[in-house]
Amino acid sequence: MPKGEGKVVAQNKKANHDYFIEETYEAGIVLQGTEIKSIRAGRVNLKDSYARILKGEVFIYNMHISTYEQGNRFNHDPLRERKLLLHRKQINKLIGETKEAGYSLVPLKMYLKDGYAKVLIGLGKGKKKYDKREDLKKKEAKREIEKAFKARQQM
Repeated sequence: MPKGEGKVVAQNKKANHDYFIEETYEAGIVLQGTEIKSIRAGRVNLKDSYARILKGEVFIYNMHISTYEQGNRFNHDPLRERKLLLHRKQINKLIGETKEAGYSLVPLKMYLKDGYAKVLIGLGKGKKKYDKREDLKKKEAKREIEKAFKARQQM
């Protein structure tokens, strides 16, 4: 858990499988009325979400925040685009790095910190199929080693 991170509400577990994450940035997020209540209830899905830079601002797309049950006609659209809040220097750096081929902005997790919703976005380079297979092999080997070690400890 990075320094100062609060309660994790949602995680994108597929991101580390599909991308080599090189850098991470903590970003605030602009929300509408009932969205923060749904986030606090843990009704967020980052699975197919991605971030994009438009006109010098960073937006997150396809992040699903479910409608609030006790909400009324002022409830929000679950899949609307949301603006991320970053410093100008960070945005300029991201603009330069995402112009390179193969780099994209991927939301890694959403968490609550000091009462505010924060999104951890990563600058990732897409993995090829053989990279994914290699990672799975390493993960499986590590699991086998831990299993053997645990069995040895029990003796």
